[in-house]
Amino acid sequence: MKKVIVGVSGGVDSAVALYLLKAAGYEVEGLFMRNWDSSINNDSEGITLATDICPQEKDYNDALAVCEKLQVKLHRVDFIQEYWDYVFKYFLTELAQGRTPNPDMLCNRYIKFDLFIKEAEKLGADYIATGHYARLQDGKLYRAQDKNKDQSYFLADVKAEQFKNVLFPLGDYVKSEVRQIALRENLPVAQKKDSTGICFIGERHYQQFVQNYLKKNPGPIIDVATKKVIGMHTGLMNYTIGQRRNVGIGGNTKRHFVCGKDVAQNILYVTFDEKYLYSDECLIENVNFISEERPTSCTAKFRYRGEDYPVMLEYLANNEIRVKYPEMVKAVTPGQACVLYLDEECLGCGFIKKVRLHNADIWYLP
Repeated sequence: MKKVIVGVSGGVDSAVALYLLKAAGYEVEGLFMRNWDSSINNDSEGITLATDICPQEKDYNDALAVCEKLQVKLHRVDFIQEYWDYVFKYFLTELAQGRTPNPDMLCNRYIKFDLFIKEAEKLGADYIATGHYARLQDGKLYRAQDKNKDQSYFLADVKAEQFKNVLFPLGDYVKSEVRQIALRENLPVAQKKDSTGICFIGERHYQQFVQNYLKKNPGPIIDVATKKVIGMHTGLMNYTIGQRRNVGIGGNTKRHFVCGKDVAQNILYVTFDEKYLYSDECLIENVNFISEERPTSCTAKFRYRGEDYPVMLEYLANNEIRVKYPEMVKAVTPGQACVLYLDEECLGCGFIKKVRLHNADIWYLP
């Protein structure tokens, strides 16, 4: 009998993954990862007087209840320092450079499909499994059956070899079916809400949370069309391209958007005309290919739940690719992932280094 160590988070998806694998005849055990400690990491928002238990401990108790219900052993491991070193430092560094990072992708690459696998091997695992909505076949990564929940986007930075001996039990299920299974089997987390926010940290008031780690650095807000100062920002790390709420030009009711940053001069650019949000190409770096395919044309997603856009690829030196898209795309954002697909297969990704604004015919580099 093959042994599977399942990453159990305290949520419904990992609980059902655990159930499905046990029902399929595998020897299964759970492993709960604790990667964030609010008291150690200066996260005052994660500790409140209104609760007598921190969110991470609540999740552990939920994971334990699931394992007890299914009569499965649950292990626990702390990767708090590793998460800080490999994921959170990157998150802060990217913000400080004016980019919009995606910590979930680094979390998958360095925590869930590296440290977790090594810990599972110590426990004698033949396979590891998670509650991700994605599919693996012959070493290739594919979108999940449930396109609304598909998480291949967040897995695109994982190395191909890291997917060896990995199972995604939910890949052929839709979310409603997963909920139905949880309810049918009376799993303790059957009606628990899905987690949101930063990977392993959860929901936070974003600007307040970031200011725990990066100092405020106010500067001018400039209208990109008129070049006039129209307000003051609280720090470039608090804004992302396309943002239209809480920008900081109080009293101005005209629809406006963040469209650029100049980190060197600490300027936030805002536009009242959406044309300044559209680009026709970008440069991606630190490219990771899961597939052996190297197409010159495919489709790309520039954000999770975003549309698929036809793109043309020009392979450059230094592991960079110039990505050209004939259909203008709105709010392509430096620091975010550009994930490449060939039909249902996820080829891999690169991180957006700079963007060429179509209407301005210039490269935007934060």
